[in-house]
Amino acid sequence: MGDRGVVAPPAPGTPAAPGAAPRGARRLRRPPQPVLRGVGVALLLLGAVVLGFAGYLYGLSGIQESRAQSVLYQQLQLELANEVAPLGAVPPGSPVAILSIPAIGMHDLVVVEGTSAANLTAGPGLLRDAPLPGQAGVSEIFGRRATFGAPFGRLAQLRPGDEIQAITGQGYATYQVAAVSDIHQAIDDQDPDRLVLLTASSATVPTYDVTVDARLTSPVQAWLPPARTISTAELPLAGDGSALGLVVLWGLALAAVSAAGTFAAIRWARWPAYLVTVPIVLAVLWNLYQGLAELLPNVY
Repeated sequence: MGDRGVVAPPAPGTPAAPGAAPRGARRLRRPPQPVLRGVGVALLLLGAVVLGFAGYLYGLSGIQESRAQSVLYQQLQLELANEVAPLGAVPPGSPVAILSIPAIGMHDLVVVEGTSAANLTAGPGLLRDAPLPGQAGVSEIFGRRATFGAPFGRLAQLRPGDEIQAITGQGYATYQVAAVSDIHQAIDDQDPDRLVLLTASSATVPTYDVTVDARLTSPVQAWLPPARTISTAELPLAGDGSALGLVVLWGLALAAVSAAGTFAAIRWARWPAYLVTVPIVLAVLWNLYQGLAELLPNVY
């Protein structure tokens, strides 16, 4: 009578009850829910960062370039009116000329000094060892094909005979397109006074550059060649490797801010933590995206 509550172990060879685990079998541990949740959140954040970068390149970068163009145009207009516009060497990023190509709908585009990826976020850039448009020699201007407003997005549509106009501190200069290069045909023009416009071959995966060669049709303006050395980051289709360090720092900053915001939302109040964290995350993302863009080909 006293042994009613005791259950005897099954005899050897007795089949186990339905649903019972076999003797000696190990139970598999399920990963803790917080770990799975953390991995899922991390993957979602990574996807959001990648999509955000694409949105920055093909959308927000154009707004950034338009704003820079507006500021630079006002600056150069004031310098032209006061007859203090640059005629030679100036710091990279400074406005040096106004470019118009009616055949492709380009009007009053400001050209800056320098052709690095950072310089070309503000508009087309003049190669630092080249003369200004209208001056004696070969003036070379690079511009982006797909990002930051795509100022040279329609460059390949130019045809021989189309006119190119430029305004500098020395006045007006006009050019006439002589040839447009592609991957199969390079340009060999021996004319001493020319304008070369250059951009990427494709708006998706650029593998070579497209070049427009134009000959000066207005009077030649004198200039003194500067003694400059061009870095590899200023050559066609080159990225700026020096931006990699900042990209890493901004990436670490993004991870730290995201972790702190998540901890604050779990530990204290969710919405106040989000209200504080989101503006900081957006500022960090903007700087991160700018650094990543400088790693891409400068004329893309």
